[in-house]
Formats: sequence, structure tokens, C-alpha cells
Amino acid sequence: MDKLLRNKVAVAIFVLPALILFTAVLFIPIGTSFYYALCDYSKVTRSYTFVGLKNFKNLMHDEIMFRALKNSLFFLLFSCISQLIMGLLLAGLLTNINRGRNLFKNVIYLPCVLSSAALGLLWAFLFHAKVGINNLLATWGIKGPGWLYETKGFITLPMWVIAFVALWQYVGQSMMLYMAQISGINKSLYEASYIDGATKVKAFRYITLPLVKPMIGTAMSLNAIGSLKFFDLIYAMLGDKTENLKMDVLATYLYRTGFSSKGGNHYGKASAIGVVLVALCLLATGIINKIFKTDSYEM
Repeated sequence: MDKLLRNKVAVAIFVLPALILFTAVLFIPIGTSFYYALCDYSKVTRSYTFVGLKNFKNLMHDEIMFRALKNSLFFLLFSCISQLIMGLLLAGLLTNINRGRNLFKNVIYLPCVLSSAALGLLWAFLFHAKVGINNLLATWGIKGPGWLYETKGFITLPMWVIAFVALWQYVGQSMMLYMAQISGINKSLYEASYIDGATKVKAFRYITLPLVKPMIGTAMSLNAIGSLKFFDLIYAMLGDKTENLKMDVLATYLYRTGFSSKGGNHYGKASAIGVVLVALCLLATGIINKIFKTDSYEM
């Protein structure tokens, strides 16, 4: 095996198919989108005309674009912070219990593998203005708010509702990553700290957190990318009402600009939004990796 790995021709033969596939499904589409972002699409001739940075200049004066950017950044901050706190808390609690650990772990992780469209329809029913939660509140004489229809505030109520639904759905992913990292920590470190009089809270703070730091960076990077390209749950719960409810994020605005029946077929502008989205993903992951950069160590 060592001889085979030293053979550069053999390594290239094994790597080449994966490299070709990776290029075909990732780099070529990204490069094409960058080119289309510099073009204007004609519905009449079905062709693209190079216009330079015109689409990006138009986005800089687009009110909806700034609102979508604001909402996407809100999802980014909320997702990273909430899933970090809840994921670590759940991972720490489940790691320290023996009875029922697998049951609780599977129940918390289950929403991650379910269809976002199905979950979106379920939560849309629960947060409907006249049924679900509001119907239950009405039996107690309480008038419920318009969970998915309120448009007041810098961050509207539907944004908060969907952000909490997204937390419920995806916190299991962060929890599983943290549990995998915690389970690899040498138990003798905890035993030594308990002998020295440390409580479980102090052991978590001074042993678990520093050793789980690399996984925090990985989990937060996944959360950041997922929150910036967040689309399916919002569309399932609100449909085409995102603009009227001030609920646009970058992904929904991209979809409506390029593909929706309401004002779509602006492929150049949609590609420009996609370029902004890619740039934000790279910037967010770069900042997170810089913050949570750690040296190698043995657990």
C-alpha cells in the first residue's frame, strides 16, 4: 500500500474521477454563475449580453436586496449562537447520562432527517392565524398574534418564528457533532479533575470546552452556510408571500428573481445575488475558522 501511495501516477488515476465529478458539479456551475452575473438575459432572443457590473450596481440600490441581506444575516447570527449554546448543552447533558441516552439522542436528531417541506407545512398549520396555537389560546380568552403575518419591527415576528423552527429542526446535527468530539476526550482527565475537587460544571468549562473547540468551528461553519442559503422551510411556511411579509432572505429573493412566475427570468440579476451569497458564505467560514483556529493536540 505504501508503495502504491508513493506512485504519483496511481494516485492521479484514483483521484481523477472524483476530481472530474467535483469540477462538473461545483466549479463549472460556480464559474458559469459568475459569468451570468456580468450579463443581461434577453427573454426575446434567449441570449445573454455582457453588461459588466451593472447587475451588482443595481443590487446596491435595491431595497429588497438590503432587506434580504439583513434577514439572512439575522439567520446567520441566530443560528450560530443558538445552535452553539443548545447543541453544547444537549451534548453535555446526554454524554453524562446512561439510561435513555440513545432514545433522547434519536428524538432530538429525528427532525434533521425529515423533509423540510413536510415540517414547514406542519408548523404553518400550528402557527396559522385562526387554528393551531391561536385556536388553543382563544379557548383561554387570549388573542394570539399573527405568527406568520406580522410585518412590524426591524426583525419581523415571522422571522423569529421560522428561526426557532429551524433551531428545533437542526440542533440535533450540532448536538451529534459535539457528542462525537466529547466522546473522544480521555476520561482520565475528568477523573483527575474530580479528584482535585472540580465540579462537573468546572470540568465542562475547563476541560470539555477547550477540547471541543475544533468541532465548534466545524459546526458553526456548517450552521453559517446552511443559514445563509436557507430556503426550503421559509418557502414551505410562507410560499410566495415573502416579499409582502418582509420575509425575503437571499435564497428566496434569488429564486423569485430568476425562476418565480412573479417577475422571474432575470437570470443575470439572480446570478449576481448568487455571487453575493457565495461571497458571504466564504467570508463567514473564514471568520469562524480564524476565531476557532486551534493547534493540534492529543486527547
